[in-house]
Amino acid sequence: MADSLRGMEIVVAGGSGGLGSAAVRMLAAEGARPVIGYRANRERAEALAALGPIVQADLAIAADRARLLDAAPSLYGLAVFCGNPARVASPDALEEALRLSHEVNFLGPTMLAREAAARMRDAGTPGSIVLVSTMQAVSVFPGSTAYACAKTALIQAARILAKECRGESIRVNVVCPGVNRAGMAEASIASGKYDRYLNEGIVPRFGQAQDVARAVRFFLEPDSYVTGQVLTVDGGLTL
Repeated sequence: MADSLRGMEIVVAGGSGGLGSAAVRMLAAEGARPVIGYRANRERAEALAALGPIVQADLAIAADRARLLDAAPSLYGLAVFCGNPARVASPDALEEALRLSHEVNFLGPTMLAREAAARMRDAGTPGSIVLVSTMQAVSVFPGSTAYACAKTALIQAARILAKECRGESIRVNVVCPGVNRAGMAEASIASGKYDRYLNEGIVPRFGQAQDVARAVRFFLEPDSYVTGQVLTVDGGLTL
């Protein structure tokens, strides 16, 4: 697999974040041509500029999605790491969090995936699309309504798109990370929220960004027979 992605253009939405940046570095090390999408933190994105072009894009905005995909005229792959934890401080804040989560965790990634698939189809290009959901979408965690429900819907949207693309050599899969020392869970780990999973021997360690990057890389492999699948990368926590 070492050279199978060499020269291939892969858009990594949310590529400047804790999980996305690990994927960008892995892809660049293999000779792929990552396009690094970011929403707001330009300084963090610029730290990766040597690995590929950086493009500011809010995935909830159609013009921004188009600009991001335009940066990869020979688009082969798409990996979408974008997300918002949509944390709710009180019951009164749930409705607002649901709206935010729908836009960031479902609508934007779903539309970007479908638009990328359309470009691949029009170009006759075999391609791979990987959406990043969460372990909270495959198991029940109290207090996660706003975040988990949108991410669960994202999984179904991915599977529908995968079925629609059958026979066109366009594959769509999902990675569901668990508790990682990068990305949105990093602050929760620091607070001790997940310590019991270690103390009780439920997981041997917390996840690393590279664990997720390797799973995404697996789905991006060109000579692959896998589509419409969900891979949970959580060390067995949801078991």
